Amino acid sequence: MALPDGFLDELKTRIRPSDLIGRTVALKRQGREFVGLSPFKKERTPSFFVNDEKGFYHCFASQEHGDVITWLQKTQGLSFIEAVEALAAEAGMEVPRDAPPDPKTEARRKSALEWIEAAQAWFVRQLQSPAGEDARAYLERRGLSAADIETFGLGFAPDKRRGLVQALTQKGASIEDLNEAGLIIVPDDGGEAYDRFRGRVMFPIEDPRGRLVAFGGRAMSKDVRAKYLNSPETSLFHKGAQLYRYPQARRRANDPKVKARGLIVAEGYMDVIAFARAGLAHAVAPLGTALTEEQIRLLWRAGPEPVVCLDGDSAGVRAAGLAAERALALLQPGRTLRFAILSEGADPDDLLREKGPDALKAVVAEPRPLIDVLWEREANLEPLDDPDRRAGFRKRLRALVAKIEDADVKAEYRAEFDRRLDAMFQTARPGGARRAPAWKSGGSRFGPPPGPSGALKQARKAGAAYSSVPDQLLLACVEFPEIAELEAEALAEMAFGSLDSLRDAILDACSSGEVLPDGGLHEALSQKGFGPDLLRMRRFRSAMRASLGGEEADAESRLGAWRRLSASYMERVADDARIAEERARQADVFEQGDPQALQTFLAAVRRDRKR
Repeated sequence: MALPDGFLDELKTRIRPSDLIGRTVALKRQGREFVGLSPFKKERTPSFFVNDEKGFYHCFASQEHGDVITWLQKTQGLSFIEAVEALAAEAGMEVPRDAPPDPKTEARRKSALEWIEAAQAWFVRQLQSPAGEDARAYLERRGLSAADIETFGLGFAPDKRRGLVQALTQKGASIEDLNEAGLIIVPDDGGEAYDRFRGRVMFPIEDPRGRLVAFGGRAMSKDVRAKYLNSPETSLFHKGAQLYRYPQARRRANDPKVKARGLIVAEGYMDVIAFARAGLAHAVAPLGTALTEEQIRLLWRAGPEPVVCLDGDSAGVRAAGLAAERALALLQPGRTLRFAILSEGADPDDLLREKGPDALKAVVAEPRPLIDVLWEREANLEPLDDPDRRAGFRKRLRALVAKIEDADVKAEYRAEFDRRLDAMFQTARPGGARRAPAWKSGGSRFGPPPGPSGALKQARKAGAAYSSVPDQLLLACVEFPEIAELEAEALAEMAFGSLDSLRDAILDACSSGEVLPDGGLHEALSQKGFGPDLLRMRRFRSAMRASLGGEEADAESRLGAWRRLSASYMERVADDARIAEERARQADVFEQGDPQALQTFLAAVRRDRKR
């Protein structure tokens, strides 16, 4: 949206930064400025300054800088225009539009918002009335206290055909107003309009701007056709483009103390409430449907790696696969979905009541990557026990990769699928087709080659344990640049595969004097395009810190631990190369079918098994 010249300047003059920021940050006047502790980074000495005269804030600890619009974008996850609209509403200004809205349409929308608010107040009163006794008992059985009910704005729609209609029309609402708000049903035959929600616990639904625009209702009776019922599509409410409790969850996720990589996506209203009661208030839920593209984009506005938490039953697994596939076309470097699948038959609300908050937190602490969900879905579709089925498996994976639009992400997914296929089917090494081994064609009396030796089995088992070591080594160099400076020669000789370019950039930055204290190297690398790599590597931070001796380790201890870790890694890389070379030689021996060579080989295998 193009805003006319002068509008933003006028808006900023009406909103004092210290007033806006002071609502969430404790500020003290210091001369012409205000000072407080950084909201972006933990610190003991205040380094966060707000200047009303110049209209900006600056954080020396994190280098964050901006105005009132930037502040809302950073702290609440709002888009630019959302931040402008929120500030304009506070300042009593109208945001100019490219085309003037229809006055009648705007009047109807405004009226609908007002009657939805009135309906919410009525639902809340009904829950606390004698008519809401059963609903209160139901919520109590689900573990909700009176404070929880108030926090989440829960209400009750009595099982009366025209209870809400009569209550609101007596306050001046017209049938057209209530129909526009999605609160009633008007029969096509011209009959009397009646309440859409009856005999249901009510959950208020807000849009991303925090406006109450719709409701979800949970039936109290087991005999009704729909257990959950949402408001219909209206000019204010579009089910596929909104999420339950999104404004609250986004604010929570943007709190620096939470350190969330994104929102948690649960299946239903009560699941979201369960997460919040467990201390994970950055949870949302789609409104009775699978995640849509619009909802995925909405999730990314609050964080780059939302965690989709679903039940472990067949329906939950299918929903996870569908969400993963739907996200493929939208993936970008640093923007993805992760998945946490509960054990079959459990949901977050059950888990919270039966095992407590820690059990629920553990579920989402280590989510699985999107690619795992797709791989397992396709691998489990049918047995992969013949060439035709394996070919179908490969074709399905290629079709998934084809949906990815970002070239870099597509290349990474293609390479990862190829690596997994090679490992699963033990694809032949490049260099031309091989003839069938002698033992398959009957030219050898020794039969098929023996299984992997003990050493090789151990190498495979340990593979996952040291697969993150390259990330840990490089992440340590980023967080502690003195390691990179002192170990530059050793670092240059180490092989990091796809991370070699990051290793080279670290060495270049160290040698050129770009390394700055307190995050300077991280910033320099981000500016060179390594931001997505650094973002991905953050998940190894705890492991890296532990490998270097913990949070309290001094510089000398860290350096020694890094040297030991790097030496162990280099030794392991050399072992892997030796094993790969040995396996290739073994394959050649079997293909040749030379009895003497085979005897020598088998003797070596036996020696290996004894070690």
